[in-house]
Amino acid sequence: MKQEKLFEQFPPVTTKEWMDKITADLKGDNFNERLVWKTGQGFDVMPFYRKEDLENLNHVNGFLPLYLREDVSQPAERGVYSSANHWLVRQNIKVSDYYAANKKALEILMKGIDSLGFIIEDPESVNEKNFRLLLDGIDPEGSEINFLSNGKAREIISLLIKISGESGFINTSLRGAVEADPLGRLMMNGTLCIPVEAGFDYLASLTKDNFYFPDYRNIQVNGSNFANAGCGSVKELALTISMAVEYLSQLTERGLSAENVASGIRFSFGIGTGYFIEIAKLRAARLLWSLITDAYSIAGRKAARMQIHSVTKVWNDKVTDPYINMLRTQTEAMSAVLGGTDSLTVNPFDIASGETGEFTERIARNQQLILREEAYFDKVADPSSGSYYIENLTALVAENSWKLFLEIENYGGFLSALKSGFIRETLAGCETEEIKGSI
Repeated sequence: MKQEKLFEQFPPVTTKEWMDKITADLKGDNFNERLVWKTGQGFDVMPFYRKEDLENLNHVNGFLPLYLREDVSQPAERGVYSSANHWLVRQNIKVSDYYAANKKALEILMKGIDSLGFIIEDPESVNEKNFRLLLDGIDPEGSEINFLSNGKAREIISLLIKISGESGFINTSLRGAVEADPLGRLMMNGTLCIPVEAGFDYLASLTKDNFYFPDYRNIQVNGSNFANAGCGSVKELALTISMAVEYLSQLTERGLSAENVASGIRFSFGIGTGYFIEIAKLRAARLLWSLITDAYSIAGRKAARMQIHSVTKVWNDKVTDPYINMLRTQTEAMSAVLGGTDSLTVNPFDIASGETGEFTERIARNQQLILREEAYFDKVADPSSGSYYIENLTALVAENSWKLFLEIENYGGFLSALKSGFIRETLAGCETEEIKGSI
């Protein structure tokens, strides 16, 4: 007997038939007011999408950036993985006592962490003795190693070069970043400790120093600053891409190649409670960055790929009811992973109080480990690929972010827009955006 497929027994339903049925069920209520999601970010989202809605999406219809055209057939928004979804579980450690920080690092590496973030509280403490204490027993091949310090970035790279050479591990084994972001500091503080042009000169020198470690990054574009100001996905993405282009422009003017600059950039995004839109944001980010690298004719796969670190937001965390934060960070972590982040920090649920403890840090680690080891989020690359809804969300976020990015470029780029006050104006009203962007 011929076996019939289940759906062959049902006649196809047109979009008009769906709309007629919905209109009848609404009993006179307005479709747009009742069912269309008003995101507050420059676009509206329909309550349903169908296969026909994918036909005009360029990123679905074979869009390929320059660096993928030769040897890979997957679109830019999917990322670099084709058969699995690999991400690194990161935990930050505040470093004031270098010996204690080392002990804590060694301990959490045995508990599932594979990305360390050392936050140097006093840049003047950066010296060879302290860094030998900090890195003692940490295998660079077993984990990513990141440093955040408000100064002394070149000294950190120099120490890493010296210690790695004496320890005998090869330079290609070091992964992570020295997270320098002078534009981010300028935006947050209104000033740098040195003139802005000198800051870019310093960053150019840091990038050259970092050539010794081909898989290490030295420019951290902190889009999470915009997210924690309450911005929705569109503004966060547009401003982040604009900052990265400013770095490309400034450093290529200082004699560096676009490939070398792009190889040193890592992006950091804040992940909020808009579950599907946050998935779309990371996919849209890779899409837009591929347009930038195309414009700069960056053909090398490593240089052109967008490396993304994600951080759960602290903007809307509650001090009085911290356990609600745990629910938020879990869905935020799911969005980041499904969106294809390369690494992820889940903030402890009591971070808004200013004090975190061993218990809340363990919970934050385990939130990711559950996704990896028990929910199998690592088994499928870009699971939202082909979803009518998320593919359209990806296109909407990308399109509207690109419009704002071009508007910033008309001001002369991020730095000029910052000096003119346009960035401050753009950030105004972000709190309302974040509330409307949640679903």
